[in-house]
Amino acid sequence: MPSRAFSASLAIAALGLGLGLAACSTPGASAPAPSPTATPVPLPSPIAAPDLATPEVEAALADLETRYDARIGLSVLDTGSGATLDHRADERFGYASSLKAFAAAALLDSTDDAELDRVVTWTQAEVDAAGYSPLTSTHVADGLPLRQLAEAAVRQSDNTALNLVLAELGGPTGLDAALAAQGDDVTDVVHSEPELNRLTPGSTADTSTPAAFIATLARITDGDWLAADDRATLLEWMSGNATGDTLIRAGAPDGWQVADKSGGAGGIRNDVAIVVPPSGHPVVISVLTTRNDPAAKYDDALVAEAARIALTAVAAAR
Repeated sequence: MPSRAFSASLAIAALGLGLGLAACSTPGASAPAPSPTATPVPLPSPIAAPDLATPEVEAALADLETRYDARIGLSVLDTGSGATLDHRADERFGYASSLKAFAAAALLDSTDDAELDRVVTWTQAEVDAAGYSPLTSTHVADGLPLRQLAEAAVRQSDNTALNLVLAELGGPTGLDAALAAQGDDVTDVVHSEPELNRLTPGSTADTSTPAAFIATLARITDGDWLAADDRATLLEWMSGNATGDTLIRAGAPDGWQVADKSGGAGGIRNDVAIVVPPSGHPVVISVLTTRNDPAAKYDDALVAEAARIALTAVAAAR
């Protein structure tokens, strides 16, 4: 498998950004801000776009759901041809930590370099309450620049880092409003970490749909949401996401580079990604899964296999 630094550079170059990025930073180190020099990838017209959800693909996904006793939500868009593949794409799933990519995007969009370099501090009590916080737990005494907190939320899925990013956005409601401004009125951002992982049956709180997530990823890819330098920064962070190696990245065809953000809690396991083939335009994909048994734990192989089925279908149609 190529290094994450190589993956990041390849992915961003293939997206048409023409940005030369430094290697992925080590945990706790902020990546240098890239400079924009080119244009994003426009999305194709939806007219006559092929539907890749063939009976064979649907049967393979149904078999996967049976084997894992799970529900699979899948949405895929080939940004070159407009080809799509949807399975339970409009059903709701808990998004867990996959939301962190969009929180980072909203922060990059709403701040300038000076604000991102501002050092933020927090307390040990905040770390204890948030749970998994591999970077912020080691910097209670000195704090970190806001830029590094956003990076830690994406690359290391640091819970305290997400909560601090949300605070900068005006809390969960601020992120919800930022997504709504991008056309996503489906994703329902209500809680911070760790409460966002505790879903209430019948409530839409802290849930989204694969289709909604794909639409937002597409807006990042085609340049409708983020400026080129912010988009490049986010893609670099997602390409350096150490938590995603056994998910969509594991199911992608050889040579396809993956920038992703994972999420998981209990029986929920998700991954959302921008995938770049060796040639041609990127593919955006969201795989949201949940086990039917509330006591069952998630399995990375479920996400990887669903991604393999979907991306194999995309590759075959090219």
